[in-house]
Amino acid sequence: MSKPTLPRLSLQRQGQFDESCWHSILISVLRGLAAFIVATAHLRAAMYPAVRDVADPPLWFQGLAFVSGFAHQAVLVFFVISGWLVGGSLLNRIGTPHAVTNYAIDRATRLWTVLIPTFLLSFVIALGIGLAKPGDFNLSPVNPYSALTFAGNLFGLQGIVLPDFGGNFPLWSLANETWYYVMFPLLAVACTTRERTIRLACAAMLVMLGALLPAGIVAYFLIWLLGVAFSRIRIECRSSLRWGWLILLLAGAGYFRLTGELDEFEMSTLGQDLVCSLLYLVLLSSLQFKAPAAPLVRRLSTTGKFFAEFSFSLYVLHVPVIGALHYWCKTHLGLQQLSPFEPLHTALYFGMLAILMLAAYLSYLLFESRTYRLRTAIKHAVLRRRPGQSERRPLSTER
Repeated sequence: MSKPTLPRLSLQRQGQFDESCWHSILISVLRGLAAFIVATAHLRAAMYPAVRDVADPPLWFQGLAFVSGFAHQAVLVFFVISGWLVGGSLLNRIGTPHAVTNYAIDRATRLWTVLIPTFLLSFVIALGIGLAKPGDFNLSPVNPYSALTFAGNLFGLQGIVLPDFGGNFPLWSLANETWYYVMFPLLAVACTTRERTIRLACAAMLVMLGALLPAGIVAYFLIWLLGVAFSRIRIECRSSLRWGWLILLLAGAGYFRLTGELDEFEMSTLGQDLVCSLLYLVLLSSLQFKAPAAPLVRRLSTTGKFFAEFSFSLYVLHVPVIGALHYWCKTHLGLQQLSPFEPLHTALYFGMLAILMLAAYLSYLLFESRTYRLRTAIKHAVLRRRPGQSERRPLSTER
């Protein structure tokens, strides 16, 4: 069947999460790439001076600064993909038995299987480099290494009433994610249940959260919801239109990289991020068809899946590991900062980047890779399922 000359939009009753489709391959590639860009940006900021502070910076250093400057949009990609996968999968199951309970277990195990060991490792690193003392693990609401901060960060309270645990500043985005995981099922149940009391209770809780949470978190829920909505939209068009849209997406991303606000996710940045999100999502919605079984495509799919699988571990672990690497540079090499003009320093930077990737992958093997097994055990205990009733293993693209 030939593709329509003009794009044709249709609504789908179920979100499509087939790993052999182009949009799933792209999601995997974007997840791994986004986490890598964020880690690259933070390592550069910790180890090198800012480009504007360097007289006549070498070309490679300018290129590194430009690429790592997409960290803001990389986090935005996480929000969009999370809405598509997490919200879209809940919509697929809403109305089925134990849908919300299954969803809650899925979300808790997804976060805590990675966060708990990361927080423990962060505390050990802080003890080793002198940033924390054993007595810091107390109930102080202002101490970044306290037990209260540890527990509060597991429930998305960082940046709201508690600091980021261990000064791990990328954790701010997990506060957004955690509350979106809470707000969306309230919205979904309020819109789908026939029980008036339940509908009113969910709506009231949603309004209360909207009033109590910071404005930035509530505003960016709109972008997360866009991801959910587009998981139900299928766009059929010619490949030439998709390529043209990809060029427009890259041009838009480059424009906002050079002219937009890159430090915050607040009301002031919502407009630019809505534009970028729509560009991403239209492309994803137009790629919901099978990829050819060509060797290059299989290699791209395998590589994207490999890096996507430990992207979450990389995102939450890289800052404490950077702290340990920076301490080692100061104490063993006498280097407070690296110089972009020293080839040996360049090799040292990329060696550190490799260590970040290796540490994240090892953490994935030890902890994140066991999420499904832990999740299944909890569901068997909570829902009293027999082993034969276990649900199908989720796609590797799950956020």
